[in-house]
Amino acid sequence: MVSTLFDPVTIGGLQLPNRLVMAPMTRNRATPEGLVTELAGEYYAQRASAGLIISEGIQPSVIGQGYFLTPGLHNAEQTDAWRQVTDAVHRAGGRIFAQINHCGRIGHPALYPDNALPLAPSAVASGEQLFTPDGMLDHPTPREMTTEDIAATITDFTAAARNAIAAGFDGVELHGANGYLLHQFLADNTNLRTDSYGGSVANRIRFVTEVVAAVSEAIGADRTGIRLSPGNPFNHIEESDPAPLYVELLTKLAEQDIAYVHIVEGGDRELTTKLRAAWPGSLILNPHRTPDAFPATVEAAEEALESGVTDAVSLGALWLANPDLDARIKVGGPYNTADQATFYGGDSAGYTDYPTLDQVTSA
Repeated sequence: MVSTLFDPVTIGGLQLPNRLVMAPMTRNRATPEGLVTELAGEYYAQRASAGLIISEGIQPSVIGQGYFLTPGLHNAEQTDAWRQVTDAVHRAGGRIFAQINHCGRIGHPALYPDNALPLAPSAVASGEQLFTPDGMLDHPTPREMTTEDIAATITDFTAAARNAIAAGFDGVELHGANGYLLHQFLADNTNLRTDSYGGSVANRIRFVTEVVAAVSEAIGADRTGIRLSPGNPFNHIEESDPAPLYVELLTKLAEQDIAYVHIVEGGDRELTTKLRAAWPGSLILNPHRTPDAFPATVEAAEEALESGVTDAVSLGALWLANPDLDARIKVGGPYNTADQATFYGGDSAGYTDYPTLDQVTSA
């Protein structure tokens, strides 16, 4: 039977009422101390009708931060702050995973109290810049991680995952996409190591599989997911031959029986199909049939489900602008347009003030 957006589905230990997942989206509205606010609880609860919400990226350590005003899960105060979000989502009947993201070389000394260099698999600068209130700053050349750094970072991921469960999240998604630390270990141009974490495909996937294994052991495999973006050049990533690397990675991850794999499609459905064949578990797809088809559309989501290439679909900007996206899809729209000027930072404008369909109709 062909799956539809509104069929229920089991992912990990959760029964989802529909297959519409809210994709993780950076919003830069935390405090300088990395605390989410009551406004974040309102934002996520407004979107609780999604089958699953995946939070914005949350840094697992001080050195894991890559942007200003992003939230953390590496101390008790941050963990307590997230409880107001998860409580609000659960009261509204929703389900929410925390996305844990170490930015690696996409960081800057300006973000860290001791002005430390960001960490990365190799000392290769991103060529990107950090946006600050005082202007743009070039990312520095990161410090190459020692094996002790690698072990400590795995511990940071694990501790953040435990904090996420303590904060009331239903599970965690590890961010292995978009050029951040896990992705940096996978990619040819960012991982120049000659030890057991670099060189061959088996070595380049090692850090990712070790992080997944540690987090799964800490909180349960059925509460652990991972996001991947094969072939995605974001943040100056280059992957010369992504298919064999990601097929091998998914084959190894299948042995751990985690809740799901979340793939950001980069315009290569043939590659997606290969990865679907290599992954026997639940798959969430952020669907993009062509490289320039951003953001993903409702039509692309419906087509992906109907094709059988995925079990659920994630949408970003559509959920951002339409807190009742599921209701709008059922009646064919209309849809609010996302205001890009308010994506990153600010107050309630462009965050919690998008009207529902009922509000638009009554107005």
